[in-house]
Amino acid sequence: MGQAMAMQVEELPDNRVRLKVEVPRADLQHAVEHAKSDLAGSVKVPGFRKGKVPTQVLEARIGRERIFSEAVESHIGGWFLNAAASTRIRPVAAPEYDYDLPESEDTDFSFVATVSVQPKPEPADWTKLEVGYAEPEVPQEVVDAELEELRSSVAELTPVEGRPTRTGDVVVIDVLNESGDGQRDLVVELGAGRLVEELERALIGTEPGETKEVELPQPDGTTVKATVALKELKEKVLPPLDDELARSASEFDTLDELRTDIERRIREVLEEEAETAFRADAVDTLVQVTGVQAAGPLVEARTRELLNAFVRSLERRGIGADAYLQLTGQTGDQLVEQLRAEAQLSVARELVLEAVADKLGLEVDDAEIEELIREQAEAHGDDADEAIKQVFESGGHEALRGDLRLRKALDRIAAEVQRVPAEVARARESIWTPDKESSPTETKLWTPGSKEPA
Repeated sequence: MGQAMAMQVEELPDNRVRLKVEVPRADLQHAVEHAKSDLAGSVKVPGFRKGKVPTQVLEARIGRERIFSEAVESHIGGWFLNAAASTRIRPVAAPEYDYDLPESEDTDFSFVATVSVQPKPEPADWTKLEVGYAEPEVPQEVVDAELEELRSSVAELTPVEGRPTRTGDVVVIDVLNESGDGQRDLVVELGAGRLVEELERALIGTEPGETKEVELPQPDGTTVKATVALKELKEKVLPPLDDELARSASEFDTLDELRTDIERRIREVLEEEAETAFRADAVDTLVQVTGVQAAGPLVEARTRELLNAFVRSLERRGIGADAYLQLTGQTGDQLVEQLRAEAQLSVARELVLEAVADKLGLEVDDAEIEELIREQAEAHGDDADEAIKQVFESGGHEALRGDLRLRKALDRIAAEVQRVPAEVARARESIWTPDKESSPTETKLWTPGSKEPA
């Protein structure tokens, strides 16, 4: 595993810090190789094509100092940001660097960065803050829907004669293209969302033995002709909603016991959601009352991370960024501003939580980190001991230490603010005061260690 960077932080007057960073040899070697590759593709050397210049020729042509200068200049910004994140300093301007170029890629490299940082906030007394909490209620229609889903899962299928298909029927169909290829004897429930809309429309109102032609859309925007033949039509016969259903479809003896268990499980989900919302409101209220305004390179870096994560999520769903902007009527600049506001609040939350952790003297020992790694590894079926070893050898445990420290601070805030009914909080929020002229930016809950939109 790679060696972690070593760092020293010295606080200076006027909210400035001096950060000394020691870059491991492997990281420097990677930077030098990257620089050689880039320079080989841009430097013109007679007799060689761009990108094909041998290393020895390149060094003789431009000198090793030029290579090392390119390596450091192209990577020092990333090294600094990683070090800043590990030491939890919050830059608000570009750093000033001081370093000597390495003489060889086989040595360690160190540099000093002096930078202005976000002033550490003095958190307001959170124990006096009132935060609304919405007590969850289980809608009976949701419980009824769960029971109906259970009935449907154990329903009997019986052949139907004398009527066309309708939503909820189970059909056996052949879907074939013009050359006769496709799927045969496909069993599907109409209205369950398994078929494309064109096939659903063609099948509704069809009787067994009928065949219809349909135009099926393709990913490139074109369509292809296909035929769909309805071979069999069956309907679900739902069992009565009684104790017998409970015994046959669950571990409970009575319908009342089954209903109570469904209500319990739904309530647990709703309570978890309500608690998550409450914790977000608690820290956001503390941010607002404390008056934290986040800015600087960290906010811009967080904005880029959110934007990249958002684009990746669109790509996973098969949606291009341009198509998304057209669908939502936004411009690229408007989307970036929206994400920047979310990044500002995310960083402001971190600043307040760190200030609370400092005020309370909260610390996280290695045993707590190991427990977290073990839980995550076991949840994914990985070797927990090996995962712990890898994380600690790579230096990743320090990032987890910071995450857990902020989580502890959030736990204390949520436990010690004054929890009031949501309607009381809304009523008090509706009372105008001069500091409420601008509404807070709506954003999703930040949790320690999260950099993407929650």
